[in-house]
Amino acid sequence: MLKIRHLKDIFMKRLLSSIGIFNIIIVILIFLFILTNSLSFFKEYPVSKFLFSSEWISLSGKYGILPLLVGSFWVTLVALGISVPVGIITTIYLSEYASKKRKKFFKIIIETMSALPSVVLGYLGLYLLSNFIKDIFNLNSGLNALTGGIMLSFMAIPTIVSLSDDALNALDSSYREASLSLGANKLETIFKILLPAAFPGIFAGIMLGFGRIIGETMTVLMITGNSPIMATSPLSSVRTLTATIASEMGEVVQGSQHYHALFAIALVLFIISFITNSIADKYIRKSRKIMNK
Repeated sequence: MLKIRHLKDIFMKRLLSSIGIFNIIIVILIFLFILTNSLSFFKEYPVSKFLFSSEWISLSGKYGILPLLVGSFWVTLVALGISVPVGIITTIYLSEYASKKRKKFFKIIIETMSALPSVVLGYLGLYLLSNFIKDIFNLNSGLNALTGGIMLSFMAIPTIVSLSDDALNALDSSYREASLSLGANKLETIFKILLPAAFPGIFAGIMLGFGRIIGETMTVLMITGNSPIMATSPLSSVRTLTATIASEMGEVVQGSQHYHALFAIALVLFIISFITNSIADKYIRKSRKIMNK
């Protein structure tokens, strides 16, 4: 009996190891595929022109990524500007003030938000929010970075709340007890003791929320205006990196310079995602060390 159990343990260990290695191989192969096609583009098109040119006009052979980076920047800035404070305030309420019953109710709502398809948020932004933004700011069109950022914030909030709540709940009760016994009130304890102590976990949630925002495609394709211009404010119509790939890949000639230019954009996105996830992983590890103390 013990021998059978030992064999099962060995089998499961090797199976899980094989699956983990297989996943790593897939990621490496994806990266190599993107890199190979990107290098084909950079053989014909200067890297400096690609990164710093302010024009993306594929029909004219102009592939400057700067307006797409600016568009992604404005959308991300708006989304994080909303999701970070809302997410942290929601976390504080759920962790420190809400009753168990109320916390469970809000958790269900937040988890439902994370399950909403991006195309649904795109439709809501297109037919409800864009008209409101257009009227309130007296614009010609409500399809801009502000509209896109507001809708994308709904995607980031569940991630931020979930990880931040876990980070706060994982803190030892001695943090609260020591602070309150020294005369601090509840708000002072939260903002001066608990949030700094849980910062690694909270920051990891913010970085993963950022990753969700920067990688979103359908919503920004529908409601940001799809204009590859150098936007000067979030009220301008923009086009993001992901939206460019989604809107142009379906009609591009395979093997053409335009085709390889889209892979160059994908390479930039891959690098951004890799850096974001690496930073998040670093802070998650730091948060776990704090929990285990």
